[in-house]
Amino acid sequence: MKLRILGSAGAELPDFRPPAFLIDDQLLLDAGTIGSVLGEEEQWKIHTIFITHSHLDHIRSIPALADNMIIQNQSHTVSVQSTVEVIAAMQNHLFNNVIWPDFTTIPSAENPVIKFKTITPYLENIVNDYSIIAIPVNHTVPTVGYVVKSQGKTLVYTGDTGSTEEIWKYCSGADVLIVEVSFPDSMKELAELTKHLTASMLLEELAKIEVLPKKILITHPKPQYYELIRDEVEGLSIAGIELLRDGSVYEV
Repeated sequence: MKLRILGSAGAELPDFRPPAFLIDDQLLLDAGTIGSVLGEEEQWKIHTIFITHSHLDHIRSIPALADNMIIQNQSHTVSVQSTVEVIAAMQNHLFNNVIWPDFTTIPSAENPVIKFKTITPYLENIVNDYSIIAIPVNHTVPTVGYVVKSQGKTLVYTGDTGSTEEIWKYCSGADVLIVEVSFPDSMKELAELTKHLTASMLLEELAKIEVLPKKILITHPKPQYYELIRDEVEGLSIAGIELLRDGSVYEV
């Protein structure tokens, strides 16, 4: 699997973009960043988007993608998949013909630009050569992480989460874990309130994994504390751990 980091920040500032992880140029985990990085031809290759939760920084680029597709008369449909709560939030509060046109009926209900699909946690979803399982995590709104398997490789993405349990059962020996650290350790109280992690909190979570993943990629840092969080993550002295930077590409 080729993993391209379109965005990985916990807020938006110059050179820091919201989360979006592109797998093999076609499957997207979260959609905080699309059009500001991908050219038109690259955008048309995306066929499936899995969303972790309904917060704006994880869904905000889907409307612009849909708009670009209809303007260029692209005929294929992008499948946007998540749990029932997340799909309902996007239908009711985003693609509602008030905040943005309902692209699930444009150009027609039979041939829409965007099609929502509800998935059930813990059940396997097959998309082309990929196996994807949604696992609930602990955030301020209903949120899932994803376990993605393809060609003998396993990638786990937690999405936004505080201290949690279930997803760690799927991480043992994984090739890649993408996990959040949003705040420095000095802001642990705020992290707990907003159900995010600091580096020291992450260390407690990783202790729940039987065999640590080969590579641990840290996402969602607040840009204002990027260097401090990087130092604290490096201070954990865990093999294969690094703080992500937008634009990076990995071979899983």
